[in-house]
Order: sequence, then C-alpha cells, then structure tokens
Amino acid sequence: QVQLVESGGGLVQPGGSLRLACVASGRIFSIATMGWYRQAPGKQRDWVATITSGGSANYADSVKGRFTISRDNAKNTVYLQMNSLKPEDTAVYYCNLQFRRLGYDYWGQGTQVTVSS
Repeated sequence: QVQLVESGGGLVQPGGSLRLACVASGRIFSIATMGWYRQAPGKQRDWVATITSGGSANYADSVKGRFTISRDNAKNTVYLQMNSLKPEDTAVYYCNLQFRRLGYDYWGQGTQVTVSS
C-alpha cells in the first residue's frame, strides 16, 4: 500500500509562483513514474506533468515553460514548481504514482491552488 500526501497549495496572485510537494510512503517511489494532475470545478481531471524513474519529464501544453516537475528519491518526494500562474491554473492538484508492472496506481488527496487577485 502506498500513501501520497500533497502540500504547498494556496492562494496566489496572477503571475506568482507556488511549489507543490508530494511525499510517498513505501519503497516503490524510486522506480515509479510520478505525475501531477489537476481538476477545476465542474471539469474532468487533467494531466499536468509526469516524471519517470529515470528523470524524464513531460508536460501538458498548457503548462509547458511555466511548470517544472522534479523528484528527490532520497526523500520519496516529487515537486511541481509553478511559475507565472494564471487564473485558469486554479484547481485541485493531485499527485499520482504509477508502477504498471505491479498494477500500482495511487492518488493523493489533493491540494487546492487558487490564482486570483
């Protein structure tokens, strides 16, 4: 069983920055693919970014150039640095851990990010 706990959300003005963190329990973190997703009110959950166990990152077009995903395997933590935030980035952000070989697909409880003046 894996537990994911996100932190770092909050209220920020347009153009501001936030860094989200997600700490994972267990020993699977270093070989798992980690991702961030977000869900705005009344909308489906959308993919934001993923980072493989080898450190390869991919981003949704809507956040490319503004957001950076990174991981620290020694701390079982994945980060999402969010810069130049826009009101349309407002959503609940969820951390995801995947290791398909064992059928692992875990989600955190989410952290609210609100971009507003």
